[in-house]
Formats: sequence, structure tokens, C-alpha cells
Amino acid sequence: MRVALVAEQFLPHMNGVTHSVLRVLEHLRARGHDAEVIAPSYGPAGSAPADLDGVPVHRLPALPLTGYPDVRVAGGTVARVRRLLERIGPDVVHAASPFVLGRRAVVAADQLGLPCVAVYQTDVPGYAAKYGAPFLEQLLWSRVRSMHELATLTLAPSTASVRQLAEHGVPDVRLWRRGVDAVRFAPAHRDERWRREVGGGRRLVGYVGRIAPEKQVEDLAAVADLPGTRLVVVGSGPEEEALRRRLPGAHFTGFLGGAQLARVMASLDVFVHPGEFETFCQTVQEAMASGVPVVATGRGGPVDLVDSSRTGWLYPPGDLGALRDRVADLTGDEAKRAAFGAAARAAVRGRTWEALGDELLGHYRDAAALRATGPRPAPPRTA
Repeated sequence: MRVALVAEQFLPHMNGVTHSVLRVLEHLRARGHDAEVIAPSYGPAGSAPADLDGVPVHRLPALPLTGYPDVRVAGGTVARVRRLLERIGPDVVHAASPFVLGRRAVVAADQLGLPCVAVYQTDVPGYAAKYGAPFLEQLLWSRVRSMHELATLTLAPSTASVRQLAEHGVPDVRLWRRGVDAVRFAPAHRDERWRREVGGGRRLVGYVGRIAPEKQVEDLAAVADLPGTRLVVVGSGPEEEALRRRLPGAHFTGFLGGAQLARVMASLDVFVHPGEFETFCQTVQEAMASGVPVVATGRGGPVDLVDSSRTGWLYPPGDLGALRDRVADLTGDEAKRAAFGAAARAAVRGRTWEALGDELLGHYRDAAALRATGPRPAPPRTA
């Protein structure tokens, strides 16, 4: 099989979209398939490598997103993307978190009669209110719907996302979760020396992710002063300086990756994620693989991941008192925390990228078979 992966974001910017694309590329190569990537540029023409471990990467000119300089919005036209796809000659087009560049790829694939799998990964309409533009939400959903209607299949990472897309009139939505590396993220990486340096004997309550409005990082203030604990914040983003001022007692690590991230994750006592717009929430799964119980909002992706009262706690969205109480429950009870952590790791250790990669190949084959039957009738519009 020959696959064209169109990534809305890609290296050197590392986020959930980039991470999943890299894992897909690894799996395609391991299974003997060919792939090429179309992605935004992150500097002057020619500054980014033209391939990634032998996988060709086609860069399109891009501009930084206002307030998010590491996020690039690709320019170009549908015709330009169509020419690239004609040159690549894929059996299937994989559009990763399509919205700008990915939308052009979905349209181009439709024009060329190519099967296209669109992977829904970012709740852009939901972000609108957090960025002060709630009036844009319905317009953005209209864009999402029209784009995914052209794709052969849409893959969503959680039951909440599947339901959300269906409610907005998106057809042919299937569930495709994310894998986790349970060797890289494991309790064995817990670093007691680092814990003493950062916590001084206190329990460590941690958040890992972008420090941005859509993550509701301001809600971390609800647990910042719990007795006998210290808050650890891992990540970077446009709200970082404001959060540092708001939480002067917290330990900020900045962005971490690789072995450093795995070590810090395993060294936490409780993981907290307050964001309500997560389509999946990979960091929750990585914390669970590290043997760390999770406290997360009961909305979106975490609902599938956290078995409340067994692997962690879900709290009602917006109820910061409940957030604080749930974290206090775990930091104050060592036996419960250990039991929840062991159950969390057991719950996710079988969710390997290998298994999820094979599942994705099945979706590719189904998309090719569906496309071969000809175009489907347009679904009815819903409000």
C-alpha cells in the first residue's frame, strides 16, 4: 500500500497530531508499506529535511498562527495539493486532524477519486469560546461537516467524539483510538531523587500538556495549595507566563519529551487534566501507563480512559471543588493511590501502537473498497 499522510502540523513542532503521524509512519514502514508526508514548512525554503528516515516530506509555505508561533498554517491551493498527490500516486490519503491544509487534501483526493481517511483529532469549534469567539462555533462546525462529508471515512478517537460528529451531521464515522508505549511510559522510570528535589517529601500533583486557554490550565489553581503537595506543570504555550504568575509555588519544567517526559510522568503521584475539549487526551493514557492515577473532567476523551473509582476520578465539568476533593482523596490515601495506579497501568498496557496501526490499515482497506463502489449520495443537512 502507498499512503499519502497530510499533516496539519508536523516536525519540528511536537503535539498530539505530530506524535500520532510519527507512530503511523513507523507502523507503515514496519508492515512494508510506503508513505510520503505533506506538511507545513517551519522556516525558509530548504531549511527542513526533505525526508524523515527515508520517508519523503513535502513542505508547503506556511505562516505562524497568531499567539502560537510554533503552530503553522500552510498556504497553497487545492490545485497545488492535487498536483502533489498526483505525483505521489497514493492508494489512500490520510488527512491528520484536517482543517486548513488537510481540508485542501480532502477536496483534492475527492477530485482525483482517491479514497481518503480523515482523522478527527482537534475540537476546533469548541476552542472558539475559549479564544473569545463563541459566535464562530456553528460556522466552524459547518466547515468541519462539509470537509468530512467529502472524506471516504472519518476516524474519531473516543466515543464522545464519534457521538459529537454524528450529532453535527458527519457521515461514516468510526472509532479509532490511540496507542501508548507502555515500555517508555512505565512505573519503573520513577525517579526518587528528582521527587525529593522538586517535592521535598510532598506528594506531586502534575499536569502535562499545552499551557493554553483550551486546556483550562487556570483550573489548576484549585489544587495548587493542597496541604502536603506540590503542583508540577510540564509544557509550554501562550498562557505559560500568566500561569507562572498565578501559581508561584508550582514547579514548571517547560516542554519535555522522550525519556525526560517519561521519567517525570512516572514520578508523579496524581495526574490532573482539567480540559473539557479533549477528543482523546493522550497524556492521560501515558500517565496511566506510568502507573499514575488520573483526575480528569468528565467530558470528552477522558470519559473513555478513566474508570472512575478504579483507575482515577472523573469530576463534573466546571466543578473545581470536586476537582480539589478528588485530588485530595488520592494524595491523602497511599493504599488507594497505589491500587488506582496499578489498575490504571493494567487498563492501558495492551493498547499498543502496533495493534492500533493494524486497525488503521483495516480502515484504509475499507476506504479503498468503499471508494471503488463509487460516490455516495450526500447526507441530509442537520442543524
